[in-house]
Amino acid sequence: MSSPAETAALEQQGGGPPRSGHGWRVVAALAVTQTIGYGVLYYAFSVFLAPMARDLHATPAQIAAALTLSILIAALCAPLVGRLLDAHGGRALMTTGSLLGTAAVLAWSRVESLPQLYAVFALVGVACSLVLYEAAFAVIVSLHGGDERGRANGLLALTIVAGFASSIFLPLTGLLVDRYGWRTALVILALIYGTAAIPLHALVLRRRTRTTSTQASGAAQERAAIVKAATRARPFWLLVSAFTAHGGAVAVIAVLLVTYLIHLGHSPVLAATLTGLLGVLSVTGRLLTTGLQARLPAALIAAVIFALQGVAALLLPLFGRAVAGAIGCVLLFGLGFGIASITLPHLLVQRYGTTAYASLSGRVALLSVAAKATAPLGAVAVAQVAGYGWVMGAVALACAFAAFALVAYHRL
Repeated sequence: MSSPAETAALEQQGGGPPRSGHGWRVVAALAVTQTIGYGVLYYAFSVFLAPMARDLHATPAQIAAALTLSILIAALCAPLVGRLLDAHGGRALMTTGSLLGTAAVLAWSRVESLPQLYAVFALVGVACSLVLYEAAFAVIVSLHGGDERGRANGLLALTIVAGFASSIFLPLTGLLVDRYGWRTALVILALIYGTAAIPLHALVLRRRTRTTSTQASGAAQERAAIVKAATRARPFWLLVSAFTAHGGAVAVIAVLLVTYLIHLGHSPVLAATLTGLLGVLSVTGRLLTTGLQARLPAALIAAVIFALQGVAALLLPLFGRAVAGAIGCVLLFGLGFGIASITLPHLLVQRYGTTAYASLSGRVALLSVAAKATAPLGAVAVAQVAGYGWVMGAVALACAFAAFALVAYHRL
C-alpha cells in the first residue's frame, strides 16, 4: 500500500493506479517516443560521423567528441531533472524536452563549424536528460505506484520496444543520407521525432494534479528527507558503484567489440553480425530477469549475470579467435546487456518507495551515465598502449566489482 504522501506524489507525476487502460496507453506512447528518441538523438550519430567530418573539415575524433559531450551534459542534468520530475511530473518536462530535441536536430543540420556542433550537442544532451529512459522510467514507476507486477511489465514492454531503435534508425538514417545528404536527412529525422514525441508527451501523459502550497511543501520535505537519508547510507552508494562500474563495462564492449573481433582475426561482416546480437540478447536477458524477479531477489539475479559477463570478457581473449569461442563469449555477455535498465528501478522502488524515485535515479545517473561516456575513451587509450587483452581484463574486473557490490547491497 502507498502512503498518502506517496499517493499525492504519484498523482503529481501523472501516476497513481492506472485506470481504464490509461497505464498501457502511457507505456505504448513512451515506447514510441523512446524508440524514435534514441534512434534520432543517439544512434543516428554514427551514420553522420563520416560525412560531417568531411564537410566540416574535422577528424572523426573531433566529431565524435560532440556525442561524448551530449552524454556528459545529460549526466550532469540528471539530478536536477530527477528532482523536477518528482515535483512536477513528466508531462511538461518531456514535452519541453521533445521541443528542444527537435529544435536541436534542426540546428544540427545547419552547423558549419566544430564550435557550432558542440553547442548544438550541448542542447541535445539537455534534451536527452528530459526525454529518454530516466524520465520515461520515472513516469512508469509513478504510474503503477505499489503495483510491482504492473511496473515490471511496463518497464519490460518499454525497453523491449525501444531496444529496436538501432535496428530501425541505423539503416533508415543510412538510406536518408545516401539519397538526400546528411543535412536534409537530419531535417527529416527532426520532423519524424517532433511529429511523434511532442503530441504524445503533451497529450497522453496526465496533467499534474493541483495541490495546495501546504501539500506541495509537505511532499517536497518528504522527498528531501528520503533523498538525504538514502544518500547518507551505504546501500545507495553500493547501487551507485554497481551500476556505474557495469555501465562503463557495457559501454566499452558496445564501442570496441567490432574492432576487437576483427583484431582477433574475424571478418568485418562476422564481427558486425556478432555485435548486432547484443541488442537481440538484451531482450532475452530482460525477459529472463523479469521472470526470475518474481521468485528470487533482483540484486542477486543481476549479480550473477554481471559475474557471468565478467567471465565472458576474460574468456574472449583466450577463445575468441575461434568462431565458436567468439559466439559463445558474445552470447554470454549479451544476456546481461540490457538488464541494468530494468533492475535499477526495481531496486530503488523496493528499498525507497516511489516518492523520491526520480531524484534518486537522477543521482545514480550522474555517475553511471558519465561512466558510459568516458569509459570507451579510456579503453581505447589502454588498447593502444597495452593491447585489447588488458581492456577485456578491465571489463571483467568492472563486472566482478559490480556483482560484489550488489551482493553486499542485498545483505544490508
